[in-house]
Amino acid sequence: MPHRRQFLTAAAHRSIALAGIALFMGCGALAQPSYTVPLAQLQEMVTAKFPRSVPVQGLFDLSLQAPQLRLLPDVNRLGAAMAVEAAGPALRRGHGGTFDVEFALRYEASDRTLRAHQIKLGRLDFPTLKPAVTDLLNAYGPVLAEQSLREVTLHQLRPQDTAVFDGLGLQPGPITVTAKGLEVAFVRKP
Repeated sequence: MPHRRQFLTAAAHRSIALAGIALFMGCGALAQPSYTVPLAQLQEMVTAKFPRSVPVQGLFDLSLQAPQLRLLPDVNRLGAAMAVEAAGPALRRGHGGTFDVEFALRYEASDRTLRAHQIKLGRLDFPTLKPAVTDLLNAYGPVLAEQSLREVTLHQLRPQDTAVFDGLGLQPGPITVTAKGLEVAFVRKP
């Protein structure tokens, strides 16, 4: 009889353990699988795409240096502060300045990239330029930001990053900016 009680106790423990695993797996099935890209990795990828030059109607060129990215989880966007140099025929010498942008992200399935879009420009600031010239630059600012940053690739998912998800019939979906980086959720393929 003691042997049978040990057997039943062991069976009860196994049943409880299996029920716990099933419950855990059931909860996990409700959670959406995701892939996280840390800020440092984003910064490294975007730095490789700069400097960039943006001409402004034959008057001068803006040379944009690599942006310093920051996470803005409260608004689900990224921010970037950039150093910029304005020089050309309309200016007697080069002028250094800064500008700030915010942008959302989108996934491009054709090459598995996360790209900047919905760009919002903060004010361009050039301390050594006359206010009228700075105002002119700020009038062109949104177009300049769009030309220089539109579709900038911030990250490219490798096939091995998504292989398990592909096998489960999932594809990258919503991108969420968190305090740790970008979280790419995976959703069912249509």
